[in-house]
Amino acid sequence: MRLLPLRVSGPSARNRLQETFHAGANRSDVRVRYKIADRDAAGWKDFYAHYADLLIATQPNQEAFGRVLSGVPEQVLITAGVPMIVLPQGWRPRPIGKEVVIAWSPSAQATRVMHDAMPILASAQKVTAFAFDPPADREDADLEMLREHLLAHGVKIDVDKWSNAGDLSPIEALFASPALEEADLIVAGAYSHSRFREALFGGMTKSLLQQFSLPVLVSH
Repeated sequence: MRLLPLRVSGPSARNRLQETFHAGANRSDVRVRYKIADRDAAGWKDFYAHYADLLIATQPNQEAFGRVLSGVPEQVLITAGVPMIVLPQGWRPRPIGKEVVIAWSPSAQATRVMHDAMPILASAQKVTAFAFDPPADREDADLEMLREHLLAHGVKIDVDKWSNAGDLSPIEALFASPALEEADLIVAGAYSHSRFREALFGGMTKSLLQQFSLPVLVSH
């Protein structure tokens, strides 16, 4: 998957943005429709989210005029019913989906986003499942079933297990994992209900926010 930068401003910004959007889609042989949301757009209807396969948004700019600015509000993710890729501030466009890390836990959130990401996982060169402090009584069985399930979809995975020593939160441990060194995408369901959502949509501490440097696929 390749994401294209669209940087336009000025009176003719909308026209140039539309031209750039369609040119990129034509080069990638992707069928698209172009619509513009109002500045005060807040819900799925404003972003036509029920009629899309995927939403792409930017991480909030927490330093812009002292307020949080978000390309697509969190409420859209909650109500859209489709996955969203959130791009970090300052991210330089490059192909994504070659090396993917799944933030995994045996939960409904992680299971949902993993299946939403299946087309990306199936074409990835490397997929790693990051498991933070998995339950000792079912750790091996759970991860083995995960491995078998993904293999049935043609996805081979490596597993990175992080034992909790009490010094790091799950999100801090994920950022510290060696699996992220070469990764270009995080599939995040395990922590999308807590601090991970804060990282994507605002409210996270600045020091931790600065570590957030990869695109993240989330769903609700």
